[in-house]
Amino acid sequence: MGSGNMDRILVVDDDVELCGLVQEYLTSEGFTSDAVHDGEQGLQRGLSGDYALVVLDVMLPGINGFEVLRRLRSVSKIPVLLLTARGEDVDRIVGLEIGADDYLPKPFNPRELVARIRAILRRTKPGKTADMAPELLSVGDVELDPATRNVFRAGQPVDLTSVEFNLLEVLLREAGRVVTRERLVNAVLSRKFMPFDRSIDMHVSKVRRKLGDSDESGDHIKTIRGVGYMFARPGAKARK
Repeated sequence: MGSGNMDRILVVDDDVELCGLVQEYLTSEGFTSDAVHDGEQGLQRGLSGDYALVVLDVMLPGINGFEVLRRLRSVSKIPVLLLTARGEDVDRIVGLEIGADDYLPKPFNPRELVARIRAILRRTKPGKTADMAPELLSVGDVELDPATRNVFRAGQPVDLTSVEFNLLEVLLREAGRVVTRERLVNAVLSRKFMPFDRSIDMHVSKVRRKLGDSDESGDHIKTIRGVGYMFARPGAKARK
């Protein structure tokens, strides 16, 4: 990992024992970490700029994890891994809607937690150095700059989370071609595709709305039923 805050994780969970175990495992994997046990402290620490990522439980005293995430997202793009109760699909959907980068159901294997953290950190750090002059991706009225991680639609900035940015980048690089859901999950979420995991669809839905698409037949991202998604090139037909 890097220096400074690049390997520092904030754990926000009211289960003190669990936090201790998570911190021990993070330390053994080369991370440093701090733990707080209520939403207010989690929000303050998450906004401090001292952390590379926040592991955030949904159920917290004071303000709950959703509200912490909502307030974080209003001013910050810090990556957030949401901890949800096993079987609570609604929690996962709400969390992704608000702007979580990923979720992990409780109880979880610490190795899985670290794998998710590493995957999120890999996809949120710049992929190329500035002197390599990564190319601008421009399709129709959408422009994406991999170097600055800025996105514009019709000249206006589009505010995307790290996951949404990476998703859009994959689709833009394959504009006019169908990208399977399996490939998107592998590339964007850095994990194996599971048929009943709808996370990637939630992220696509959010990107669509931010680009001004109202439904599946929107101007930018098309749904290819049973296969995946395609970023449409103006005047071009899909190619698999």
